[in-house]
Amino acid sequence: MEDEEVQKNESNHSELPGKEPPEGGHVLLEVENLKKYYPLKGGIITHTTGYIHAVDGVSFSVREGETLGLVGESGCGKSTIGRQIVGLEKPTEGSILYDGRNLGAISAKEMKGIRTQLQMVFQDPYSSLNPRKHIYEILAQPMLYHHISTKQTVGKDIEKILDMVGLSRNVLGRYPHEFSGGQRQRIGIAKALSLNPRFLVCDEPVSALDVSIQAQILNLLKSLQKELNLTCIFVGHGLGAVNYVSDRIAVMYLGKIVEIGKASDVFHNPAHPYTRALIAAAPVPDPEMAGKEKKLLEGEVGSSQTPPSGCRFHPRCPFAQESCRQEVPQMCEVKAGSGHFAACPVMNGKEAQANG
Repeated sequence: MEDEEVQKNESNHSELPGKEPPEGGHVLLEVENLKKYYPLKGGIITHTTGYIHAVDGVSFSVREGETLGLVGESGCGKSTIGRQIVGLEKPTEGSILYDGRNLGAISAKEMKGIRTQLQMVFQDPYSSLNPRKHIYEILAQPMLYHHISTKQTVGKDIEKILDMVGLSRNVLGRYPHEFSGGQRQRIGIAKALSLNPRFLVCDEPVSALDVSIQAQILNLLKSLQKELNLTCIFVGHGLGAVNYVSDRIAVMYLGKIVEIGKASDVFHNPAHPYTRALIAAAPVPDPEMAGKEKKLLEGEVGSSQTPPSGCRFHPRCPFAQESCRQEVPQMCEVKAGSGHFAACPVMNGKEAQANG
């Protein structure tokens, strides 16, 4: 039975539009003009033949205690951003400021102190857990190494973390392969929490799980974020799940943010054709309600090696005009003071006319 061990009591770039969240409070993370290009190698004598533009000029901020959702199709660059934030990959260009410190310009000693504060929950919990170690070792070793706990207190500290993620102490002597997917993800969350982080990157944490278990993990993450006042980035490809756990949402397409705003605004009042297409593509329980809007998203995602000119979404957009093929659209505020921005002058113009 799924989760039989689960306890019942689950407890110049600085001025870019859309970068600053609308509410007040301490900005914990600032991402400015972030880029990540992967070189393509070829030829008998290996040389660079081109680049994959995984992330191409992304800027946003996250305030302390806030959850920002990053959503988009596979290959849009959302997971790459998360990996760069926690230090698993280095940016090609741009900066990541954590609590006012540029992570690319500090010493290794300083980074070691910060690294415990930036943790990640991975998509595949099995690959992120050492199969040769039992759960006690997986949780205890980093806590002792980083002096989060002592040999005298680590046992009680681990039990406290397990209780927070809805697991009993009976799991400690077992190995990762002995658990179901949902249980392993809970262990992965416990591992991330074991270093007492302030910032958590959740990289599609439910996409590899059964639908029946996804809701449990989403509820767990949401309650932990509130209880511990965690600052989070939640990466996902489904707007429904991202909307459920996020305060704000940034929609990505081919390495760029095309829309950002409060979750309720983006989900209920989408201002970019791609966002509308993502919502229309979501499963609908009633077949009669599955309207013709599902046809909005046609064709394949463009190449990140040679991105389309102008607006990168224009080859698939039903509203595309000649200017969309030539000019790169700027982020414009949908409604003054809303903090809701979208990079589509065509649709924003239509909305303005409708509201006028």
